[in-house]
Amino acid sequence: MGMKDQFQDKSEQWQQQAKQKAEQAKQQGQRGRQGQGQGPDRDRMRDEESERLRREEQERLDPDYDM
Repeated sequence: MGMKDQFQDKSEQWQQQAKQKAEQAKQQGQRGRQGQGQGPDRDRMRDEESERLRREEQERLDPDYDM
């Protein structure tokens, strides 16, 4: 088996693992929403928190032009 074949096999393994993990996360997310009656509100709060963190990170990385 050549190096190219080894890399291709490893790549396929990683892709399969990624698909499995994504499916597991999706199933766990669905279970969590079923267990709680406030799924959309929780998602909205998570989105707002993500947006706030993204803005803070962007502000930190942007250079200060008020010199």
